Amino acid sequence: MKKVKVLVVDDSSTMRGLIATALTKDPDIEVVGQAEDPIQARQAIKALNPDVITLDVEMPNMNGLDFLEKIMRLRPMPVIMVSTLTGRGADETIQALEIGAVDCIEKPRPGNEHSFEELPYKVKIAASARVRPLVKSDVHAPEASNARAPHESYQPDGRIIAIGASTGGVEALMALLSQFPENCPPTVITQHMPPTFTRSFAMRLDRQCAPKVQEATDRAKLLPGHVFLAPGGTQHLEITADLRCRLKTADRVNGHCPSVDVLFQSVAKTCKANAIGVILTGMGKDGAAGLLSMRQAGAKTFGQSEASCIVYGMPKAAFEMGAVERQLPLDKLASAIIVETSKNKNH
Repeated sequence: MKKVKVLVVDDSSTMRGLIATALTKDPDIEVVGQAEDPIQARQAIKALNPDVITLDVEMPNMNGLDFLEKIMRLRPMPVIMVSTLTGRGADETIQALEIGAVDCIEKPRPGNEHSFEELPYKVKIAASARVRPLVKSDVHAPEASNARAPHESYQPDGRIIAIGASTGGVEALMALLSQFPENCPPTVITQHMPPTFTRSFAMRLDRQCAPKVQEATDRAKLLPGHVFLAPGGTQHLEITADLRCRLKTADRVNGHCPSVDVLFQSVAKTCKANAIGVILTGMGKDGAAGLLSMRQAGAKTFGQSEASCIVYGMPKAAFEMGAVERQLPLDKLASAIIVETSKNKNH
């Protein structure tokens, strides 16, 4: 099998060394070059033609976001952002994922010294990701521009929506939720993401979407117009019988905490047919079994279509086991969900 060629871009020689060491432990990966700033990186891309770039968010001469935007416009390719776990680092990483970065990973820190252990896996997934060119309208869209009253006569029918996503999910969730009306059904989401990043992502979604979006807290009540995002870290998000969020500390499931399967299975148990399940782009199979449980309990289930996924892993696993009732492209999903959950189905 051909090795995945990686270019490492970071202004710290120590960090470049740590990234290269982590990657070269995998025999399927070759670090073909290193660059300390975007100017060097641009030359290296032309000379080395890498399959994947790891890119530092904060760098001299041109920050990582500006450079990423140029890459995604002029020569789209899989990029993994390498970020510190600061508020600013998380904010910029979320913006990078919106612009088109495939994934992100946090730099090692006290308490998480082994964060780069996942890097080879993420790089290999990125190498096979479907990367799309960036067009002008994709970036710096006016906040909450198209979402304030897209369905003026919409009245939710009382069901809740549960959504799972992983690789490519930031872009997908932004596209989906920006089309939700202000009084959307109560919505719960598990997106695979490190801690701090989820808080930053929830705040960004809240600014750009009509419903109230926030990181889930224990015992938060599910209400129309409210969207809850599972916090990254050591807790799974579940739904209780009295329709509240429950954050439960437990081991990883399918390698993830929070896990989509845990959320979906709790929804299947507590809501039965009174729910909608949605599985979006992502690597692996987390959420597939849970979505099947939801469908078997009477819930309606949707999956993102292959052509519109960055990585068609989770939706594919769910589709192949019969968990997905309707598979739709991302730009058709929101309207299908809104029609499905409307009291007036002819609306």
